[in-house]
Amino acid sequence: MTRKITSEDHVTIPEVKKILEERKETLDEFQHRTYDYVSKFSKFDADKAGELIKKLVEQFEIDKNDAIQIANCMPTSIEELRVFFAGSKKKIIVATQLEAILSLLDGYR
Repeated sequence: MTRKITSEDHVTIPEVKKILEERKETLDEFQHRTYDYVSKFSKFDADKAGELIKKLVEQFEIDKNDAIQIANCMPTSIEELRVFFAGSKKKIIVATQLEAILSLLDGYR
C-alpha cells in the first residue's frame, strides 16, 4: 500500500502516543515500534503537552518547534535547558527566564 503525505505538523511525544492509541487496531509493525517508544518516553498526557507548548510559545516567545523539543525532553536544570537555545541566533534567553521556564516545566512533571 502506497502512503501519501497529505499534511505535516510537529507534535510532542505524548501527542504521538494519543494518535497511535486511537488507531491501535490498524497499526503496522513500524507504527507498533513507534508506539512502544512513545509509551516508554512520554512524560505526561497529550492535553497537558498542548497546554505546555502554548504557554512556552506565548509567555516566553519560544519558537513552537523548540517548545516541542523542550516538552519532549523536560529538562530539569538550567544547563540542560540552555542546550535548546545554544547556537540560536534568534533570541537570547536570560537566566531568570530559564528559571521561569523550569518552574513552568516543574508544574507539568
